Amino acid sequence: MVDVAADLSSVCFESGLTDDEKNLLYLRARSAGLTFCGCAHAAFMYELCVINDCNPAEDREDRDLCVGILGLGHLGKQLLLFLLEKTSIKPSHVKISTRRPESAGTHRCKTRGVECFFDSRRLAAWADVLFLCCLPSHLPKVCADLHSHLSKHCLVYTFSSAVPATRLSALLGHDYVLKPQYEFLACDTADMWLSCTQLTTAFTDPLLIEASCPLTMKGGISLGLNWVCAVLYSLLNTCTSASLGSSEALSLINDMFKKKWANTVQFNAQSFISSSYAASLPADEPFPWISLTDVQTKETPLLRFLSNSKSVQQCITEFNTIKVTTPYITVIPMFCFFSTFYVHLHF
Repeated sequence: MVDVAADLSSVCFESGLTDDEKNLLYLRARSAGLTFCGCAHAAFMYELCVINDCNPAEDREDRDLCVGILGLGHLGKQLLLFLLEKTSIKPSHVKISTRRPESAGTHRCKTRGVECFFDSRRLAAWADVLFLCCLPSHLPKVCADLHSHLSKHCLVYTFSSAVPATRLSALLGHDYVLKPQYEFLACDTADMWLSCTQLTTAFTDPLLIEASCPLTMKGGISLGLNWVCAVLYSLLNTCTSASLGSSEALSLINDMFKKKWANTVQFNAQSFISSSYAASLPADEPFPWISLTDVQTKETPLLRFLSNSKSVQQCITEFNTIKVTTPYITVIPMFCFFSTFYVHLHF
């Protein structure tokens, strides 16, 4: 189909804007980039936590991870479609809570077997990973509804940039909260994100995939080491949930690094926890449960370790270039780093 208005500048969207308004057009690229990177990193967290369901409820049909999405606005819809099309999740293991569940049918929910309702507490009690896709103005009410209905091991992943992790944790009464803190830089390549109108199609573009890698992000958006630290501590919590001893957990993590980067510095207990605690931790005892709120707001042993280890940073970045045939692994930076890890823990 030909766009008959393609060369008619007078009917283009920009023609109706004032000069001051045109100066804000860069926000479209920023918004598209945030949606792309946000969904990529959130889906990565889903794959990372796949084996975190250690004590499933009796009424669940199997032991697969249960994912809740709270909010079905623009971001919620994009995340849902991306999870269904680009990860290993089964539709029966996704549930949505939205103020307008009757509209979910237009977003391919019903036809794909995804249950949609308006009950945040029910969603919180069911989910192992809960993605908060609501507006910042709705968070106080949402958090009040969720308070005391979240299990300790339910990972809450929020996209709201307006509410700090500490504030959200206090509102929820829950310390297992992960909030990516994106920062913005002026650059000449921000327009690269404008091609992200169709998210699942955009994830076939190697340049966009590379640009979303957390340690080497491009297009004027950055994330940095704090998020990577929170991800790795989540991995450690996953091992703790599975009752793996500290020695076995470290062995699995180090094996994954060695397969890509033989000369990388090895993780030890002191890489994650204080030296005094590590010295008294038996090899067959799991690591302590780590508060992700503390991880994202305080200097941790892992942050110091990664900051001083360029080889580990390079190793994490290198995983972005690996080609894997499994579709839901190819599209997410670092998925391949953890894919074998899942197999170890499953079997």
